Amino acid sequence: MLLTVNNMETKIQTAVRLNKDLIEALKEKAKADNRSLNNYIEKLLYQDVGHIPNQATKQAIKEAQNEDLERIENLDDWLEKL
Repeated sequence: MLLTVNNMETKIQTAVRLNKDLIEALKEKAKADNRSLNNYIEKLLYQDVGHIPNQATKQAIKEAQNEDLERIENLDDWLEKL
């Protein structure tokens, strides 16, 4: 499963209960990583869960599965056409 970092419009606020010592350790790690606590926890969750594809990626996966893709024999030639 693939996850993408979403904009604020797709985020929801939620509450969780965590051990006090764990919160303190997370705050220290977040500070050392120059992140907010929320951003640090989100980073950890993305690393653990994986990545959810966005719509463009889902379409690309579908095309690849259906073999609807252009075959690139020579990357330099293909890049020149762009």
